[in-house]
Amino acid sequence: MSTDTSPVETRPVDESGTFEIAGKRVHRLGYGAMRLTGKGIWGEPRDRGEARAVLRRAVELGVDFIDTADSYGPYVSEDIIREALHPYPAELLIATKAGLTRTGPDAWHPVGRPEYLRQECEMSMRRLGVERIELFQLHRVDPQVPAEDQFGLLRDLLDEGKVGAVGLSEVTVEQLETARAVVPVATVQNLYNLANRQSEAVLDRCEREGVGFIPWFPIAAGELARPGGPVDEVAHEAGATPSQVALAWLLARSAVMLPIPGTSSVAHLEENCAAAGVVLSPAQIERLSSAR
Repeated sequence: MSTDTSPVETRPVDESGTFEIAGKRVHRLGYGAMRLTGKGIWGEPRDRGEARAVLRRAVELGVDFIDTADSYGPYVSEDIIREALHPYPAELLIATKAGLTRTGPDAWHPVGRPEYLRQECEMSMRRLGVERIELFQLHRVDPQVPAEDQFGLLRDLLDEGKVGAVGLSEVTVEQLETARAVVPVATVQNLYNLANRQSEAVLDRCEREGVGFIPWFPIAAGELARPGGPVDEVAHEAGATPSQVALAWLLARSAVMLPIPGTSSVAHLEENCAAAGVVLSPAQIERLSSAR
């Protein structure tokens, strides 16, 4: 019989609920690894050791869904994930994306040629040190390449076992349905937060079809977070921070919602993960939902 009486650290992310992707059930509050790079999502981070520490702490707090992309750095984010976490815990699902090239800080250009997407999938496997990308996402639909060709390549990678599931990013309802006619779509990653709900129709379709919805830029609340505004009021009532309220609202908005707040700070990471334990009342959720 064990005599170890040391306290077991609570894992706040456990309270966020779960969602299944590629046969793995992951917690709905994940981590987005875009900020593990330099300014403009370009080059090396200011402190690579701190970046590794953030990833390790995220896993300690219960995060088992990490989202990255080949274009973050480019390549820097994927490299740091491997440095920090490989060999990976069995429960960890690392998602990556391809389809945007970089020419400098804050410069992003869609490239959806099938041969390019295939190359980037292979290179992400090498950088991450895996034999399969659990969730491989098309970062943007390239308007210069037939959409069916891009979705067809994703289908090929799925059939070949090089990816476990397919996701899309920044798509319309029509693009989602066009893709679903070619390949099963596990997730959609669109801009969505309290201040910007332009993807409401896409979220509703994902909810109806059981497709995971990954809101990027999830913490933004804009004017809603001003002193005396609805987010500020609810934060005071709930004993939480505005960022935690924004995340708690997302988690309450839909069972298919998978927020991935990103940060390069351990302290900020811990604040974000604690949002999973913030319980908003139905009245508070309604106030936030009706605020614009």
